[in-house]
Amino acid sequence: MPKKLAVIGLDCLTPQFLYGGGLDGMPNFKRLIEGSLWGNLVSIVPPITVPAWTSMMTSQDPGMLGIYGFRNRKSYAYEELYTVNASNVKAKTVWNYLSRNRLRSILLGVPQTYPPMPLNGVLVADFLTPGKESTFTYPPGLKEEIDRVADGEYIIDVKDFRTDDKKSLLEQIYVMTERRFKVFRHLLAREDWDFAMMVEMGPDRIHHAFWRFCDPSHRLYVKGNEYEDVIRRYYARLDLEIGRVLEALPSDASVIVVSDHGAKAMRGGICINEFFIREGLLAVKEYPKRPVSLTPAMIDWRKTAAWGEGGYYARVFLNVAGRESEGTVPRAEYERVRADVKRRLEGLADENGTNIGTRVFYPEEIYRRCENIPPDLIVYLGDLDWRSAGSVGHGAIHIFENDTGPDDANHAQEGIFIWHNRGGAGRVTSSPAGDKISIYDVAPSILDFFSIEVPPDMIGRVV
Repeated sequence: MPKKLAVIGLDCLTPQFLYGGGLDGMPNFKRLIEGSLWGNLVSIVPPITVPAWTSMMTSQDPGMLGIYGFRNRKSYAYEELYTVNASNVKAKTVWNYLSRNRLRSILLGVPQTYPPMPLNGVLVADFLTPGKESTFTYPPGLKEEIDRVADGEYIIDVKDFRTDDKKSLLEQIYVMTERRFKVFRHLLAREDWDFAMMVEMGPDRIHHAFWRFCDPSHRLYVKGNEYEDVIRRYYARLDLEIGRVLEALPSDASVIVVSDHGAKAMRGGICINEFFIREGLLAVKEYPKRPVSLTPAMIDWRKTAAWGEGGYYARVFLNVAGRESEGTVPRAEYERVRADVKRRLEGLADENGTNIGTRVFYPEEIYRRCENIPPDLIVYLGDLDWRSAGSVGHGAIHIFENDTGPDDANHAQEGIFIWHNRGGAGRVTSSPAGDKISIYDVAPSILDFFSIEVPPDMIGRVV
């Protein structure tokens, strides 16, 4: 009988909430771990949904992909960043190789699959889909079917997870999760398939919205609050949904459960551009009276050496003469200035004057190569305890509410990995990360499972 492999992707599922409670109330996770390969998964730098799942499914790092996050520079012009999608992925994915070998795939909600590309199988695109009016399935006629199967509208993503209306958001997350798993089971039963993969965004949304209610280490945690167990209860619901998938699979099917990164408490935000203004590295034509997003038109480029973008990590760009149209940093001084900016960022302190432990990366040192236009610096503010706030007008460097809406968590470097019925058991030991698996090891291991030769441009190794 041909091999079958099902991958259940759970965006942002984090080790401390999965393993930390001893898997109490999660019998299906426990069943999958017993007799399986399992451990933590070490994500990309930076640990961001896009391009983490693409890195996982291509075994190429962000530099090789030329995709450094959700938003990237299109050119060295002073324009706002553009959001990437599937059309920006030039590397071959696992399902591309499977299609070449006449193996059929089911893809449901895998990040960076919009717009849908043809494959040997069926595809329902991810949360980057602009709306249900778009063509987000392959074949296109599948769209009406999944709405019908979902017993209501199939939800691509919750409408706004940065909201104070926690009750409504929680209801949306549960409905989205239930309907996604229902559609996945339907496709498993309807399709002739060899490889099936779904990704549920619910864990990411619930972490960002509810972390402060559940983590005693969070500065806003209040013991006994009404949402104190909301994350654990949601993990138990995921366990139930996974159990239903297992019942729908052939008994000899192989199953991977994986997340692209983890999560951790967010202490606050560092206003990266306010910091550069204070350091004399960024000049604005007129300082705003209230917090606003920094746009290129606001910047006095003739007096600016560096600027940054907001997000769970900071992307920092230098204003280089001959590269940017009004560059001020001489090319001969580039490395000296970059090292100086790095030193200043690493010296960042919290509101009490204590160094926060910021980590700064040179892209060319962490990636095999750098395609397209990388940031000049990739910055983990406080080692991801703080997010980057790109707006200006705060009159301060530290803020304690996200400038894009309520958000309690940042991403963490490690997610989870479980491979049931692979052949072999115990904590992962054949990975360079010791008892952890690298995100880059997943794709070559899947190809090896199907006895497909691993291409030389994949940088991971078979687990």
